[in-house]
Amino acid sequence: MAREPREGGGNRGGRDRERERDGGDELLDKLVTINRVAKVVKGGRRFAFAALVVVGDQKGRVGYGAGKAREVPEAIRKATERAKKTMIRIPLKEGRTLHHDVTGHFGAGSVVLRSCSAGTGIIAGGPMRAVFEALGIHDVVAKSLGSRNPHNMVKATFDGLARAASPRSVAARRGKKVSDLLGKRDAPADAAVEADHG
Repeated sequence: MAREPREGGGNRGGRDRERERDGGDELLDKLVTINRVAKVVKGGRRFAFAALVVVGDQKGRVGYGAGKAREVPEAIRKATERAKKTMIRIPLKEGRTLHHDVTGHFGAGSVVLRSCSAGTGIIAGGPMRAVFEALGIHDVVAKSLGSRNPHNMVKATFDGLARAASPRSVAARRGKKVSDLLGKRDAPADAAVEADHG
């Protein structure tokens, strides 16, 4: 029992990259954090581990899960299974970034996610970077404004991603065509260009 804390301590806060076959889709598992807790009992301490894992197919689907167990591998396995069950689909622009800027909140955690032009890359902190890599986003700027707790940051990121909408879904909700929505936004810019040339 004396060696168990040292073994778990080596994996603390590390990141794992595993690829799994699940229903024909190749899933990317990312270990965000491992937390070790000790319960003092008669005869010494009893250690347990809590893992936070993000799973995604890198094509617009992503999920997260937390697991607790007496051993690190078992905690990661439980977290991965829960993450697979909670996967959600996020609409991506050109398969590389978000359609628009969003903010997400969870508890004391608050994050801002901004869509970017091609070539920007993923500019984000550790827990949020894991979510974006699993999701398949290649260009995004993200900033955490609240809690630094990895659980709060991941949940706030998912809250923000859930608010992201595609032009198609907005047009369907408002009963309009996609061209109507995008045309109104582009019209002032076109008028300004013509004024400059005129």
